[in-house]
Amino acid sequence: MGLFRVNKPRGFQHNYIYYDPRKEKLQKIEENAKRELGMLPEKDFDPEDIRGKFVGATKHLKRRKESGHKPLSSGILIIIIIVLVLLAKYLYTGQLF
Repeated sequence: MGLFRVNKPRGFQHNYIYYDPRKEKLQKIEENAKRELGMLPEKDFDPEDIRGKFVGATKHLKRRKESGHKPLSSGILIIIIIVLVLLAKYLYTGQLF
């Protein structure tokens, strides 16, 4: 049943009231600057620090992520091919079936 796509339910999105992403980003920049100056000890490795870095490093992946473009599903592609074959047959023979 891979021909037709089943719609996924709408995802839950919680918007925080007292959260400022800009403030958190500034705190991270300030913390990194203090670490570079030696005012704070070195931080242990955290895998969350590298999340999303590889997508941002390449132009084509960054553009794909920003555009939100999704490729055609296989079911739609098969229907388009069938319609094109029927159109070609009709133009060639003059009969649809």
